[in-house]
Amino acid sequence: MAGSSHGHTPAAWTGVTIAFIGFCVAGAFMVMAQPVGFWAGMVIVALGGVVGAAMRAAGLGQPKDVHPVHKATATVKAEPAAEG
Repeated sequence: MAGSSHGHTPAAWTGVTIAFIGFCVAGAFMVMAQPVGFWAGMVIVALGGVVGAAMRAAGLGQPKDVHPVHKATATVKAEPAAEG
């Protein structure tokens, strides 16, 4: 994974940071036994996913053609099945 730049984009960092803050908020309110605050934290977690996806759609994520998995599958050609 180290050579793939997996997740090293502004979209990934922003989405994960917002989701982390949401988990912290939800966890704090869970300990305080405040269900409304817990669900507010869960909304923040979901917001992190939405923001990350929106930023990726805006071009701040990793392009698909750069990822090594996509390069490998594009260059592999199907071989006929062996008879026997």
